Amino acid sequence: MNGPALSIALLVKTQDLVTACRSWLPSNRYTTVDLGLTADVKDFQAALEQKREAVDAVVIEQSLLEPELRQSLLDAGLLFPAVVVGEVMGRVDYHPEEVHLPVDQIEQLGYNVDAAISRFLRQGQKEERQEEGQALNVQGGVAVESSAWRLTSRLQERLGYLGVFYKRDPSRSLSNLPPDEQEELLKSLERTYRDLLLSYFRDPAAANQALESFVNTAFFADLPITRAVEIHMNLIDDFWKKLRLEGHKNDFLQDYRLALLDVMAHLCEMYRRSIPTEAPLAGTGASPGSLSVAASSEARRELSS
Repeated sequence: MNGPALSIALLVKTQDLVTACRSWLPSNRYTTVDLGLTADVKDFQAALEQKREAVDAVVIEQSLLEPELRQSLLDAGLLFPAVVVGEVMGRVDYHPEEVHLPVDQIEQLGYNVDAAISRFLRQGQKEERQEEGQALNVQGGVAVESSAWRLTSRLQERLGYLGVFYKRDPSRSLSNLPPDEQEELLKSLERTYRDLLLSYFRDPAAANQALESFVNTAFFADLPITRAVEIHMNLIDDFWKKLRLEGHKNDFLQDYRLALLDVMAHLCEMYRRSIPTEAPLAGTGASPGSLSVAASSEARRELSS
């Protein structure tokens, strides 16, 4: 893309977080929209309302989404592709298509913004097919007028249905990042995967949000399947050593292969959705995405054997 293509509003009150968000939104792909916010949370809705036509997506600090503000945003039809930055708890903070990202994984913000826009567009098309021209139903039974979803059409016109999803930015692929950024991104992904493993059997809802965050970044950063497996194996090895030192049983760690299978399955689905209908699926004309799907399928067979 030439020049900033996506306008992102930061609904964030913590100054350090504002700085971090701007740092991890590459200027060649995003521009931040200044809402002129003060410390008063009540100003958020008014500021967002005033600049709604200039906003493509939002990054929201989770602590701001108190039930009253959330309901007020929904009632006003202020729904945007959203990345909610905060603790992963398995709940819906803003709307069902939001993406969650913990503060200690903010390095993945740009990739998760792309994922949030893709989910928003996909849901918008689904709703249009179900009930074209009528109100959309949002979780909790809140009806939002069709005019509130003009953003979907605007994004589709600018990006195309698969514009963000399929046309990933090659400059942000893991292999094309500077060495220091590669290292930061991989460490961030390890923290995400650790969250997934820690909550996988204990809190499935939170685990699912961690899984989605990992898969979103893995897809948009074009993470090799082998690196995903490596992250899994390294973390399991760390857990095994710690349990052994503490004198605990560790044979149950084999069960966590299910988490890796889930990651592979989700990645396969994202690659399947990203392949245009006219793209060849076999032979010399196969796309890089289809090759990655094949690699994922092979890895899944090996793990399940």
